[in-house]
Amino acid sequence: MTAGEDTPISEQIDSKDFSWPFWPLVPIYPYSRRRTIRKEIVKDTIWTFDQLQGIFYVVVPIRMTVIKLEPEGLLVYAPVAPTPECIRLVNELVAEHGEVKYILLTTISGIEHKVFVGPFARCFPTALVFVAPQHWSFPLNLPLSWLGFPAKRTFVLSPDSSKAPFADQFDLAILGPIDLRLGWFAEVALFHRRSRTLMITDSVVSIPENPPAIVQFDSYPLLFHAKDSASDIVADTHQNRRKGWQRIALFAMYFRPSVLEVRSWSSVLAGTLKAHERSARAYFGLFPFRWQADWRRSFEALRGGGRLFVAPILQALILNRAPQETLDWVHQVASWDFERVIPCHFDCPVAANSREFRQAFSFLEKHSDVNLLPEADFQLLRDIDAGLNKIGIVPPAKEKV
Repeated sequence: MTAGEDTPISEQIDSKDFSWPFWPLVPIYPYSRRRTIRKEIVKDTIWTFDQLQGIFYVVVPIRMTVIKLEPEGLLVYAPVAPTPECIRLVNELVAEHGEVKYILLTTISGIEHKVFVGPFARCFPTALVFVAPQHWSFPLNLPLSWLGFPAKRTFVLSPDSSKAPFADQFDLAILGPIDLRLGWFAEVALFHRRSRTLMITDSVVSIPENPPAIVQFDSYPLLFHAKDSASDIVADTHQNRRKGWQRIALFAMYFRPSVLEVRSWSSVLAGTLKAHERSARAYFGLFPFRWQADWRRSFEALRGGGRLFVAPILQALILNRAPQETLDWVHQVASWDFERVIPCHFDCPVAANSREFRQAFSFLEKHSDVNLLPEADFQLLRDIDAGLNKIGIVPPAKEKV
C-alpha cells in the first residue's frame, strides 16, 4: 500500500497534491481535497487507487484499477480524480511498466465516474479512451467531446470483445444499455485472464466489517454517524469508527433501513440545544436520526460475511427493469475463470468465483433458494419505485425469470 499506510498523507506531501479544482461539477464530499491510496493487488500486475466520495458524511471508497499489459504498458479501468498525488502514483508505475495505453469509462449513468475521465485523459495524451455505448448527459444530451473527452482518441466499446485492441489479454461483457426513460444504465465487466481478476463498476459490492483505509484519513464522518444523539461526545476509538462505518454502509445501501427512525423536526430542533457542537461542520447540531438498539442485525444481514451482492438501489430501481438481459450478462461473465473481483466501491479485492457472482443476482430469479436481503430494509426504495412508476418517470419492473 502506498500514500499513507504508515503516516498520514498530510505529513508526507503538500496539501496541494490532493487538490481537485473541478469539484463544483459534482459537489460532493470531500469536495476539493481528494486523497489517494494505491494498493498492489497482484504483484507487478494490478494496482487499485482508492479515493473518497460521499453526501452528508455517508462516505464510501471510489476506486480505479490499473493493470499491466504484456509486454509493457498500462490499462486504466474507471479513472478517479487526477489530483497531482494520484498522477504521481500512476507515473511511478509508468516509469517501471510503460505508458498508459488505454483508459476505460465503464458506466454510462455514474456521473461520479464520468466526470474524471476527460481530465485524467489529458494527463496521458497518447492513451486511447474507450467508453461504454449509449452515453447520455442530463439535462442536455451533449456529445462526449463537449464533456471534456478527447475527440480524436475516444471510441465506443463494441459488444464483441474480440474487436478491442486489448482483446489478446482481456475479455469484456457489456450489460445494457437498459432503458430507464430518463436515461440508460450500462456497465462493462472486464476480465484479465493472466491474473484471473474480474473488474466490476457498480453492479456488485462487498461490505467490510471495518472502515476501509481511505475512509480513516479523516475520522469525523465515522464519529458523526457513531453518535446516538446530538448531545453525544464520541471518542475517536476503533470501536466507534467501526460503529460509524457500519451505519454509513446501511445509509449508503438503503438510504433508510428499517432499523433507522427519522425524528420529527420538533425533536430535532430541541436536540440542537443540547448538541455538543453546533458548527457548520456538525450541521449546526442537527441530528435527525435514531437507531434502534438492534441496528447491527441489519448490517450483518447486509454484509453476509463479506459475500458479493447487488446494491439494493440496483435491485429495486434498475436491474429489475431488465431481468433477462441482466442474467444473460451474468452468465457471460460467470463463464470466465476468475478467482477475485475488484469492484469500484466498498471492499477490495473480494475472493469470489463465478458461482458466487451468479448467486448475487438470484433476486432476479423466481425459484432461487439463496438468502436475500431483508425485505423490510427495502421499504423506502419500494416507496420511491412506486412513486416513480405512478407518474411514469421510469418503466415498470418486469417479472422475475
